[in-house]
Amino acid sequence: MSEAGKKPSIIPLPPLIFMAGIAVSLILHAFYPLPWFNSPFSDILVGAGWLCLLGFAALFYTAVRTMMRAKTTINPNGTPDHLVISGPFSITRNPIYLADALLLIGVGLVSGIAWFLVLAIVCAFITQKVAIEREERILLEKFGKRFHDYSKRVRRWI
Repeated sequence: MSEAGKKPSIIPLPPLIFMAGIAVSLILHAFYPLPWFNSPFSDILVGAGWLCLLGFAALFYTAVRTMMRAKTTINPNGTPDHLVISGPFSITRNPIYLADALLLIGVGLVSGIAWFLVLAIVCAFITQKVAIEREERILLEKFGKRFHDYSKRVRRWI
């Protein structure tokens, strides 16, 4: 059976991966806090963190809205009905996953918990391996040359 024809799994892994990243960051910080910067540099990082959180909200909202307008699934385990290449998808092929990573980075910068920054990278890597690469195979199988051309001109992350 082709990958596009497989029954999707029930649990959407990417949100769970990033939620686990949040939990692991907090646990590691409780038992082994990493050093953080002093003022005034820490104040600049807090401002950058708030920008990341604003970016998270804007990117997540516009990506979901764009997918809903295209009448395709937002479930990462669902089968897409349409190839969405407009809105934030014209800048990154994975705006929701990028938004999730921005959430962890933003929380890390605002809170001064360096583990969030480390786990943002780890979660993004795991998401790419367990979700994105699978999703891209399905999109290539379903949309063929259209997806191939799209993936040539729009980066996977940023």
